[in-house]
Order: sequence, then structure tokens, then C-alpha cells
Amino acid sequence: MKKTHARFSLLLPGLLALSSTVQGDDSPLILDPSVITGSRSASPTFDLPYSVDGISREQISDGQLGINASEALSRVPGLVVQNRQNYAQDLQISSRGFGARSAFGVRGIKLIADGIPASTPDGQGQAATFNLDTAERIEVLRGPAATLYGSNAGGVIQMFSRDGEGPPRIGAETLVGSDGLNKNHLTAEGAANGAGFVLDASRMDTNGYRDHSSARRDQTFAKLNFQPDDDSKLALIYSSLEQNGTQDPLGQTWAAYKADPRSVSANALTYNTRKSIDHQQLGMNYERYIGNATLQVNAYTGRRSVIQYLSIPKGTPANERGGGVVQFDRKFYGGSLRWMQPIDSAPGDLMIITGLDFDQSEDSRHGYQNYSGTTLGVKGQLRRDEIDTARSLDPYIQANWALDRWTLQAGIRHSTLQMDVDDQFLSNGDASGNKTYQKNTPSMSVMYAFTPELHGYVSAGKGFETPTQAELAYAPGNVEGFNFGLKPSESTQYEIGLKAQLNNTRVNAAVFQITTEDELVVQQSIGGRTSYQNAGRTLRRGFELGVESQLSEHWSTNLAYTRLQATYDSDYTSGANTIDKGNYLPGVPQTTLFAELNWKPRDWVSTAIEGLYRSKVYVEDTNTQHAAPGYSVFNWRARFEQKVEHWTFHQTLRLDNLLNRQYVGSVIVGDGNGRYYEAAPGRSWYAGAGAEYQF
Repeated sequence: MKKTHARFSLLLPGLLALSSTVQGDDSPLILDPSVITGSRSASPTFDLPYSVDGISREQISDGQLGINASEALSRVPGLVVQNRQNYAQDLQISSRGFGARSAFGVRGIKLIADGIPASTPDGQGQAATFNLDTAERIEVLRGPAATLYGSNAGGVIQMFSRDGEGPPRIGAETLVGSDGLNKNHLTAEGAANGAGFVLDASRMDTNGYRDHSSARRDQTFAKLNFQPDDDSKLALIYSSLEQNGTQDPLGQTWAAYKADPRSVSANALTYNTRKSIDHQQLGMNYERYIGNATLQVNAYTGRRSVIQYLSIPKGTPANERGGGVVQFDRKFYGGSLRWMQPIDSAPGDLMIITGLDFDQSEDSRHGYQNYSGTTLGVKGQLRRDEIDTARSLDPYIQANWALDRWTLQAGIRHSTLQMDVDDQFLSNGDASGNKTYQKNTPSMSVMYAFTPELHGYVSAGKGFETPTQAELAYAPGNVEGFNFGLKPSESTQYEIGLKAQLNNTRVNAAVFQITTEDELVVQQSIGGRTSYQNAGRTLRRGFELGVESQLSEHWSTNLAYTRLQATYDSDYTSGANTIDKGNYLPGVPQTTLFAELNWKPRDWVSTAIEGLYRSKVYVEDTNTQHAAPGYSVFNWRARFEQKVEHWTFHQTLRLDNLLNRQYVGSVIVGDGNGRYYEAAPGRSWYAGAGAEYQF
């Protein structure tokens, strides 16, 4: 590491000297971005009666690696983003506690990219499908208003790619860093003959911080946007994600973590646990103005293939019945239709929005033994063969009304989710079946402008969260078949908030309460198989504070604070254990604090210090196993830019975990093997450089 510091010390003066002749105006911090999430039409966040945040392109890209959404989302109050350091399982994201139970991927939160759901109809999502290199902004909606996005919308995270604009340009970028990280990135974008285009391709390789955690990720993206006529806009979007042979180090026991944070479970090596993903999708967004109304149409289709090798031991009932290799080929498609009609005869500004969302995914799913004879970690005999289909059809209506100092937004959505299983492996019985979930989810939010600089609001709503296919897939114990006895959880949410703009400072504060019946919780998680149950009532009470301030011409700061008490509000029985009322929900820290101080002395250089504090996290429902301790980490980043005629050059430097703190970065809730913990890296360095040519 001393050599690394020496290289940085030599590099910094050179960069400053190279840039010393570049002059320009400083860009002010945007304290009131416009978002469409929640209201469905572009509105400043300050004027919306609920908790919603916008993350700008600069915040997503400057000094960041462009690899994981956690880089940008940590600055949002109410969100907890745990980077597992495991590309086979993706990030774990929770919003006000929703999604914390997820053993892999994202649950309980709606993910959307350019209007295309990155979550399946049953609520499974993967943040890795977000292409951060092309992101224009990310919008995060929390609280009661999120229920208008259907089931499994404990929050909404929506990413928008940028349109191709301006003169055509091409660029290349490379990034290297700790643990063998290497990312190469090519891009071309601009506009020509009335059409905008964005083309992007990248490859990321890493050895991983922990043993047996190497990964390669290839992403491509293409977008074409144009106006067929004066009253319409059209965008065509293609994206892909490919990860072949991504190694999975599994979780760690507390003893193994303390002995060696880089350690890996012996079973991970014995069975060569790994995962491959091939994901491709194509989407279309069309918008047409008809008089003073607006018609919006969205359609998409795609495919996703996954094969995952688990560590379920040879000879165990789970391996003999369902197999230790999971493979599925998914076809998904859907679309939405939305009509936005201003009511000119009403006082103030009244907009009525009606819409219909349809989504379907169909998985051809197979399970195989993870051995053949004495050879382990290979595809063996077939043990599962089925077609799993999830389908949703949701109409909704919403009203947005601004009248003098009052703003009202209210709506209702009728959500229907149908799950079908067609079992084609009948030697162990027929596990076919179906289940339909239906619920009306209303939401209402009211805001009052006490002054032009101070707004207060109240918001309330009802939501429900259905089990995902993965959560239904395994019945408790060694029983074969789907767990169709699972019920959806139903929540009632309340929120009270204040939004203030004081000179160059923006403050958002909110208190909230969420009561949930039939909370979905982990019942058992062993060898890559997790079964779930309903657990009576839970109670979440919390406070969120977001502060952004332009301290001076060159200095700005950002703070995001969350205090959340997430507890069981009734006793329930899980196996041989009784979970007492008052126990904390696992995976949910009580306190999270993110702070950032930015310095931009010139428009060609910016640097910042980031700090993150997270309190301890319980790992299972009894709260008796060793909780992952709280931690504080600090990061430093810098970006430099030079313009020479048609060329623009930039450099990125970054140091994470400056104090070399050893800590648990994420937990696997309820793991039956006691492997709850996933270590985060120590001090890490990254350096990148890129060039762009404008024609």
C-alpha cells in the first residue's frame, strides 16, 4: 500500500499541472431535481408530498467506479445497500426494512430501468442490470406512495439512461484497482439527422476480495431516440448482461470471519459453487401529445438464462429431490399504457392519470444433482423439471391536484398476480398448482406550503407483498413441491414530513410508521435452499433526514440519516424456536448515516470525502446469534478533466476504507449453516483514465 500512496503522490501534481490552464465556471449543486416517480409527470421533488429523491448524473459518475448501484444509492435516506462482494448473488437493498430478508438479489422493491421493469411480476430483481455508465439519473421513492406501483413495492428505484444529444462523440476508458479489478469501457453517442443515439459496452474483471469470488461482467447498451413528428417521441432500448462462471464464496461463520476475512467455506471449493447469467432485453417507449393530454406506451421483451451450482451435499434429501444445480431459461415480456389528462375546468392544476400495466415471466426450470459418480461440482442427474409462470395485470387511477397552497395526490391500484407451476418431473409426485393474489392498494398524500420555502405533508397508504417464485419454490422440511400455503404480507403505512429550502440548503425530514400483517420471513436456509413462512405482525417506526447544501462557491455537502426500529409486534413460532414480540428484524440496522464533503475549486477538478456509519445488524430472528457489529468507513475520491480542442481527457482516483477497518459488509439472513457473514474489503485503491473525441 505504501507503493500505491507513492504512485498517487507522483501522479497528482502532474494532473494538476496538466489542468492548470483550463478555466471555467463552477457548476452549482442542484438542490431541487425534477422526478417523475410517484407523480408520473415531471415535478420538482420539493413540490411532491412524499419521500422521493433524485440522484444526478454527476453524483452517479464523478469519482465512482460505475460497477455497483451501491455507489450512488448510499446517499439516499431510508435505503440500506449491502455490497455482498459476491457478484453471484448481487447487491442486497432494503427500503425502510422491505427487502432485508433477501438471500440473493433484490426483493420487496420495484426496480425499473427506462420504463422497463428490472423486477419480475412476483418481485424478484437484480440491480446488476442497471447500466450505470449510461445513467442520466436515478429516482428513489419510499413510503406510502410506492404502493401505487403494485405488489412488492416497499420502495421504487428507477433509473433513466441519457438521450443521445449534441455533436457525435466517441470515448474509451480504463479502470484498475485492488484485488485484480480491471474495467474497460467504450462509448459512442450524440445526435445526427434528428436522431439521438447512445452505444455503450464494458467488461469488468475482478479476482474478488474473498477467495473463490472472481467474476467477469460484460454489459452492452444501445439507445435510439427521435421524434416521428412534432407531437411524439420514440425511444428504442437494448441492453444485455453476461456473467460466465462467477464464483460464489458463500457466507462465513463468525469464527471463520474472525480467523480470516478472506476465507471461504470448504463446501464452496468442494462443489465449485458458481453462477452464470445471460440476460438480454429490448424495450420501446412512445409518448404522444393529443391536445393537452399525453399518451404514453411502453413495451418490452427479453430472455434470461441462469445456471447455478450450489453446495448442497451429495446424498442429502435436498440434493436427491430437487438437485444441487439450478438452471432456468426465462422469457419475459409486458407493457404499460398510460393516459394523462389535465382538467382545465377544475380550479388550480388538476391532472387525472389512468393506466394499465401487464407483465409476464415464464421460466423453464430444471434441477440437477451437483455430482456425477465421484465427481463433485458438475451437472448430474435430473431432479426437477417444471414450467413456472408469473403474470400480473394491474389497472390504476391517480389524481394530482395543486390548488393555491395545497397539493393533493391520491390513487388506487388493483393488483393481480397469478402464479402457475406445471410440474413435468413426476417420478416424485405431481407438484403442479397455481395461486392468485389480488389486492386494492390505495394511497393519499397531502402537502401544504406554509411559505414558499417550507412545505409540510402527510401521506398514507396500504400495500401488499406477495411471495416470489423463489420464496414459494421450497416447502419447509423435506417435503417436495411449492409452498402454496404462503400468504402475502399486508402493510399499512403512514408518513409525516417537512421539506425546507433555506438559502443554498435543502432539508427533507420524515417520520413514518409501517404495520405489517403476515410478514414474510425466513423459516430455514440450508445449502442454497431457503424456505419461508408468515410471521404475524411487525412494526417499523423511523425517522429520515436528508440535507444537501452548497456551502460556498466551491464547497458542498450531503447528509443522509436514518433511524429505524423494525421489530416483531407479536410472538410466532419458527421450527423449534419461539420468536418473541420485540425482537428485531434481521438484516435491518437501527442507524445509518452517510455524509459527504465535496470540494470543487475549478470546473476541471473535484474531490470529496465520504463517510458511512451503520449500526449492528442481527442475522436471524431469535437475535441470539452474534450480530454483525456496527462500523464506520471513510472513502476519498477525485476526478480531473482537461479539454484540448476536440478532445476531453479525464482521470479518476479513489481510495476506499481509508482507515483499513475490518468489518462485515453484508449478512445472509437466517442461514441454516450459521454462515451469516460476508466480509468487506480492507483499504482498496482504484485509478482510471479516459478520453473522448467530439466530431
